[in-house]
Amino acid sequence: MGRMTSPHSSAGTPARAVRKAVVPAAGLGTRFLPATKATPKEMLPVVDKPAIQYVVEEAAAAGLDDILMVTGRHKRAIEDHFDSAFELEQALAAKGDAVRLDAVRDPARLAGIHHIRQGEPLGLGHAVLCARRHVGDQPFAVLLGDDLIDPRETLLSRMLDVRDRHGGSVIALMKVAPEQIHLYGCAAVETTGEDDVVRVTGLVEKPSRRDAPSSYAVIGRYVLEPAVFDTLERTPPGRGGEIQLTDALRELATSGTVHGVVFDGLRYDTGDKADYLRTVVRLACDRDDLGPEFVAWLKEFVAALDGGTVGEHSRPAA
Repeated sequence: MGRMTSPHSSAGTPARAVRKAVVPAAGLGTRFLPATKATPKEMLPVVDKPAIQYVVEEAAAAGLDDILMVTGRHKRAIEDHFDSAFELEQALAAKGDAVRLDAVRDPARLAGIHHIRQGEPLGLGHAVLCARRHVGDQPFAVLLGDDLIDPRETLLSRMLDVRDRHGGSVIALMKVAPEQIHLYGCAAVETTGEDDVVRVTGLVEKPSRRDAPSSYAVIGRYVLEPAVFDTLERTPPGRGGEIQLTDALRELATSGTVHGVVFDGLRYDTGDKADYLRTVVRLACDRDDLGPEFVAWLKEFVAALDGGTVGEHSRPAA
């Protein structure tokens, strides 16, 4: 299918029924300890921006201008990042450093950013439920920070288009290898008249390869109808003792109100250390200001690695 395009992408941001986004950011980040002992995992840099800024930029680019961060303890750095930094801005302005001044100001100008604390880390479903008062009775998007979608993709805009036409809820799906399906929520689907849109008839959280209903994995983008809140209220804790969003969506799917957008574009998984490092390298290589020099160095490094010469200068003499 290639890269998705939106009918709105070149004609400005469309007026949409969905204007609010929820970004769960209360995880402990244990896979990145000790780096995340005092720094939220969402604030780990991906090249020169924290991971969560990519997510907020994606929401803003799709026309979502009201964003709620669901955070936890020790997440003050996230609030500070999306706030003004008067002293820093003043110092950069005095130096005439317009480029860095814009970079510092940009996060606070992306959208209206709000914050609420989850209290207890009781799962993604509970984090979404915490947003109920802010969202009210409007449809809303949920964006998970571990899944970074390349800025050139229009997945979220496509999902909003599907929601505008079909109503209900829309989830992002991606085909994965059978041996990886146990890492994801998995959707049972029926085809529609569109190649990249399916009707979701069921969902299973992290099934075994044998029990998986398809190869369609749920990735971290959702557009949800407000009815999901009532469903979450009565959803008991599932896998891991947490309230699973997948369980609530499975109930909604039985009424035929859940669709999936099948995505085959550029997605970066920052959920573990190896994938995080790959993400940094890929995005750095793609930068106009960094890529050419970095790629040249990377080729030399890989050649030296293949030749067994990397690190020889640091080896002790025999």
